Amino acid sequence: MTEEPVGRTEDTPQVVCLGILVADLWSRAVDEWPQRGRLSLVDEIGIGIGGCAANTGIGLRKLGARVSVVGAVGQDGLGDFVIGALQAAGIDSSHIVRVEQAGTSATIILIDNAGERTFIHHIGANACLKPEQIDLDLVRNTQILHYAGALLMPGFDGEPAASVLRQARKAGVTTCVDSAWDHTGRWMTVLEPVLREADIFLPSISEAEQLTGRSEPADIAAALLDLGIKTVALKMGESGCYVRTADVELKLPAYPVEVVDGTGAGDAFVAGFLLGTLRGWDLERTARLANAVGAMCCTATGTTRGVRGLDETIRFLEEHDDLDWQGIC
Repeated sequence: MTEEPVGRTEDTPQVVCLGILVADLWSRAVDEWPQRGRLSLVDEIGIGIGGCAANTGIGLRKLGARVSVVGAVGQDGLGDFVIGALQAAGIDSSHIVRVEQAGTSATIILIDNAGERTFIHHIGANACLKPEQIDLDLVRNTQILHYAGALLMPGFDGEPAASVLRQARKAGVTTCVDSAWDHTGRWMTVLEPVLREADIFLPSISEAEQLTGRSEPADIAAALLDLGIKTVALKMGESGCYVRTADVELKLPAYPVEVVDGTGAGDAFVAGFLLGTLRGWDLERTARLANAVGAMCCTATGTTRGVRGLDETIRFLEEHDDLDWQGIC
């Protein structure tokens, strides 16, 4: 990490998670769609906080980092819920913008018996965030700026987002980007200026394939590194992760767990990766932590309930890993 800016104190957020904020309405187990006009019963229905910025922020907070979440919600009950959930998690939510022109973003998540998820999403207030609404002093004084949910923020994606990341990098802040699935098919047309300002990129393998037009992890990572990204980590679900820098190449398997719900596992992986980065760990240990946090996320329903504290996560790693984790905390 670079020398701390003048405005950074021991209370300053170590990570700013900037991006999409969502109220998740989930149901399990849904193994078939009900006939039109008919009622179908399920085991559970619940509401939880979601969106990449919120999920990653809560995961980081559970792991012990100081976090601020930045985004937009509506002037509605779902907005109240999102902000309240972040505050209850111990996260600074004071920089969240409340907009009148749209309701809070929401996702209906249908979870089958195998833990596979199907989504119905409303972009809502996430489309309304603008660069001028972001406190640049907050961005410049953090250690990591994580842009979470790129490609689902029409008013911010592309050059507007790149301009904020550029300001952070000028201040010595490490920049990180995590993308989402682009239902419009624009992909690299929108994201390229953002990626050129990213030190770390943590996409899913399917998103990375669409962005690069390549299918092999090594080829995908090479294309992304050519944009100037320093570290690429591809989230590969049951196949673990593939991590690449100019000097290091790693392919690490996923840790075996009983999957209850895979929702939020990718964001949990990101939280683990950023925590390892904050701690200054080497790339392999950082990626193994990320895999562990992602795996543990899948053991409970919802986007963040399965994420544990760092001590418990390290104990999980000691049970499932051949690295020496003694004294790492």
